[in-house]
Amino acid sequence: MFKFFKRVKTVVSSELNSALEKAEDPVKMLDQYMRDMAEDIREVESAVAKQIANEKMLKRKLDDANAMVEKRQKQAEQAIEAGNDELARRALQDKKDHDSTAASFQESWERAKNDSEMLRNKLDEMKKEYQEMKLKKDSLKARAESAKTRTKINRTMSSIGNDASKQGFERMEEKVMQFEAEAETSDDMSQESRTLDDEFKDLEKDSVDDELAALKEKMSKK
Repeated sequence: MFKFFKRVKTVVSSELNSALEKAEDPVKMLDQYMRDMAEDIREVESAVAKQIANEKMLKRKLDDANAMVEKRQKQAEQAIEAGNDELARRALQDKKDHDSTAASFQESWERAKNDSEMLRNKLDEMKKEYQEMKLKKDSLKARAESAKTRTKINRTMSSIGNDASKQGFERMEEKVMQFEAEAETSDDMSQESRTLDDEFKDLEKDSVDDELAALKEKMSKK
């Protein structure tokens, strides 16, 4: 019943290391350990309750036997006072039998009491150890989660600079440069395709603009 806790102390570290090597989940394993330990505690609590009940039962029988010893003693004295030695003798004989029974119950009760005390102390130790393991479990879980997070971040960061990502960025850069080159080429071709009439139209446009400006200036003087 108590072997499990001792086993946990000796193997939990090695099993956690083994779990990490095998890519098992140490958090789930720790939770399972705690469930197993809690089940052991419940079993011991049940055993303690039964032992205490047995101790109380023996104590009642011991008290009853002692009460009968005291009762028969008084009855023997009463019989002697009444001059009935035979009745007194029978009372003393029954007292002797109950005295023997009381002695047997005394021994059984003391043994049961010691067992109850031992079990209660063991249960207290197990509960204390369980709380210590629970705190350790919470710490180990936090460390495991932190390690997982760091691993995930490191993998994400390393993937940013891998060959596939870099090649993808380079391809997009080349496409943008190609679009820019095509736009510049289009501008040049558009400029080259202008005819002589187009250029004269621009001159006429400039002439009209100059005339409009002169007209505005003349009207402003009036």
